[in-house]
Amino acid sequence: MRWLLLILMLLAPAARADESVVAGMSQNRVSITANFDGSEILIFGAVKRFQPIPDEVAPLEVVITVAGPSVPVTVWRKERVAGIWVNTDAVEVDRAPSFYAVATSGPFYEVMSNVEDLRHKVSLTRAIRSVGAPATVADASQFTAALMRIRERSDLYQLHEGTVEVREETLFRTSVGLPANLHEGNYTTRIFLTRGGTVVDAFETVIYVQKVGLERWLYVLAQEQALIYGLLSIALAIAAGWLASAVFRYLRS
Repeated sequence: MRWLLLILMLLAPAARADESVVAGMSQNRVSITANFDGSEILIFGAVKRFQPIPDEVAPLEVVITVAGPSVPVTVWRKERVAGIWVNTDAVEVDRAPSFYAVATSGPFYEVMSNVEDLRHKVSLTRAIRSVGAPATVADASQFTAALMRIRERSDLYQLHEGTVEVREETLFRTSVGLPANLHEGNYTTRIFLTRGGTVVDAFETVIYVQKVGLERWLYVLAQEQALIYGLLSIALAIAAGWLASAVFRYLRS
């Protein structure tokens, strides 16, 4: 038994990863104010090595993802019925990130194999989970594709191939743009080191996105005091209508 423990202790360092990520960001907290128009996060880092790089290995590649909070989404299909566009079929997407960005040092499926993508759920199609579509819907995958197209047009889903700069297989950096229409919550950032499409190490951290000031007060009021928020909205609408009417009467007199 002692010999077995001794052998395991001697072999333990050999199981250590030869390369690991040391990473940082320009900011790990984003505040959404009334005039927030987006933000840009600089992600950078280095590779810590425990031994020299063998000559015969594949070049080092880097894949970075930033994912917002995942929530269920119902995707509807509109069809023209009697000259009117109405909702017909619907598919419930179980998990869809409110924001998702992927940045790579090269073409995606050259730097990460399909097996590794399946294991770590890195690509956008893997990050979205849609199961249990109604039996009446034969093309459920089209609903997920439609959701992706809509959010891509709003910059909520992004794929930036070849934008991660890697220097001497040691230093790397890139930037990810966060649009103005962000959801509040924790944004998970993952960094993968790959060689020949295989992940050799991964690192994970979090960007905190939170509404502040008036935006925060209105958000909390709407979530926790819905009745008061509704009455306040009606009062503001009445006041705005009265003010517009008063200005119009003044200009006509």
